[in-house]
Amino acid sequence: MDALRLIPPQPPLLRHKERVAQTSFPWPHVSKKCIIRPWIRAAVSKPTAEISSPNVTSRENAVVSSSSSSFAEVSSAPPKKVSANSLQYPSGYLGAAPERSKDEGNGDVINAMGYLTNILSSKVYDVAIESPLQSATKLSERLGNQVWLKREDLQPVFSFKLRGAYNMMAKLPKGQLERGVICSSAGNHAQGVALAAKRLGCNAVVAMPVTTPEIKWQSVKSLGATVVLVGDSYDEAQAYAKKRATEEGRTFIPPFDHPDVIMGQGTVGMEIVRQMQGPLHAIFVPVGGGGLVAGIAAYVKRVAPEVKIIGVEPFDANAMALSLHHGERVMLDQVGGFADGVAVKEVGEETFRLCRELVDGVVLVSRDAICASIKDMFEEKRSILEPAGALALAGAEAYCKYYGLKGKNIVAITSGANMNFDKLRVVTELANVGRQQEAVLATILPEEPGSFKQFCELVGPMNITEFKYRCSSEKEAVVLYSVGVHTVSELGTMKQRMESSQLRTYNLTASDLVKDHLRYLMGGRLNVENEVLCRFIFPERPGALMKFLDTFSPRWNISLFHYRGQGETGANVLVGIQVAKGEMEEFHHLADRLGYDYVLVTDDKDFQLLMH
Repeated sequence: MDALRLIPPQPPLLRHKERVAQTSFPWPHVSKKCIIRPWIRAAVSKPTAEISSPNVTSRENAVVSSSSSSFAEVSSAPPKKVSANSLQYPSGYLGAAPERSKDEGNGDVINAMGYLTNILSSKVYDVAIESPLQSATKLSERLGNQVWLKREDLQPVFSFKLRGAYNMMAKLPKGQLERGVICSSAGNHAQGVALAAKRLGCNAVVAMPVTTPEIKWQSVKSLGATVVLVGDSYDEAQAYAKKRATEEGRTFIPPFDHPDVIMGQGTVGMEIVRQMQGPLHAIFVPVGGGGLVAGIAAYVKRVAPEVKIIGVEPFDANAMALSLHHGERVMLDQVGGFADGVAVKEVGEETFRLCRELVDGVVLVSRDAICASIKDMFEEKRSILEPAGALALAGAEAYCKYYGLKGKNIVAITSGANMNFDKLRVVTELANVGRQQEAVLATILPEEPGSFKQFCELVGPMNITEFKYRCSSEKEAVVLYSVGVHTVSELGTMKQRMESSQLRTYNLTASDLVKDHLRYLMGGRLNVENEVLCRFIFPERPGALMKFLDTFSPRWNISLFHYRGQGETGANVLVGIQVAKGEMEEFHHLADRLGYDYVLVTDDKDFQLLMH
């Protein structure tokens, strides 16, 4: 509730002996580069004024001789900004598959062997464990495949991030270690750097946004690092860390875009190959900046090229899928924060290079599916994963269902368990929706005696898990409700019963606007003159609300306000403001200057149904 308090291109890593077969696009009549309609259309987004630093680096001898100085930064043109909604395909579909021809390059054997040998000789086990590869028996039975869980959530800091951080820091010369290290992170990377510094006996400073939940920065502090809370966003914290690194001679430890970090994460792939008995179809890997998937691919594709390496991203944080789709790194204009461990606007340069050469594609999944996989993991092992930690499991399940895969061995990386407790409420609400065991519906009833009873009779034996109804002064009223679902046909049959009785019924299960806000605002409909509806992301810090109000009030009347904390660094707020058409340009100017991400949802059909 704090928010409501007043170089040139490098040669490919491996030689490809034949063209990689791509899965056919699911709609032959649709162009592969078309934009599939998003669930909520982002009509307007603010032009983000980010504090960014150049990411293009010189990699000459970076792999063979991987000191930090060989990965020095040089200036580059900023990447183009794109919307996450500009590339959307069905959940489970293997999209963004890079095209590779048989004569594409001669193969950079030195670079490939450099990654392989450095992964094999990594010293990560000074601090990390060889995490177990465990069978998910219940999920395996449900999917008809043998599902294996690579339990990186069991690491000392409950995340794989320790591997890359320690691998880079352990290779630093003694003089650099004595001057200390610094990093910027809002979570798992920070804990990895802190523990690595404690083990190596060096001083560590961790810059974290002021919006970081206390439980996270306290965990970093308890490991002996100096925590500095600075800026509202990760970009501001990173700018501070890099500036201080220069001023104090400290070594900046990046979260993903450095060969030594990638090699450290690659030890996960080495362990899977060693632990897995029998043929392996695919390894599903969560993708944020790309360090983990690049490291795993760099090892596995060298020793077992037949194994698919499949990245998994949320629909609203698909920076790697978009970069592979465009053939170059791009930056998201806005990134979804639910799976905060992978909420990255721009993937790394070296990680992108490796993924473009080695990864088979990217599967996209919804927030609901992630919540369902958190529940799956709890039922399998009585462990609670963070959203990013359950991401690969959600992707594996979606992929198996989409392609009808049966009888295969598949591995999902359970990458982390640093769950913000406040987020569990959202997980429990959405898990059954993600499993397709619950549906959110709206039915239009006539405002007359007996209509409510008729509605209940038509619902029949289905279990109602939520029900909201309020008498309206109009001739019709809207009932918003959720029902337990056992089969798709069961839901369809009930909907047919409603329609045959002239009760119009709408399935709103896929609407995040309904699940996040509108389900809590039922109580009659009202047409408000000149109402503009927006979804804002408020930073979770004191004063955020007053800054918002100082921007728009009393210039315009606020007609609706709904805040719902989800345990994230940014609060999801639905706001209605009465702005005349002739004043919209002024509104956009002020909203952009405010600096909070926002989208207009005034014309959203679900809002019109439930609220107007």
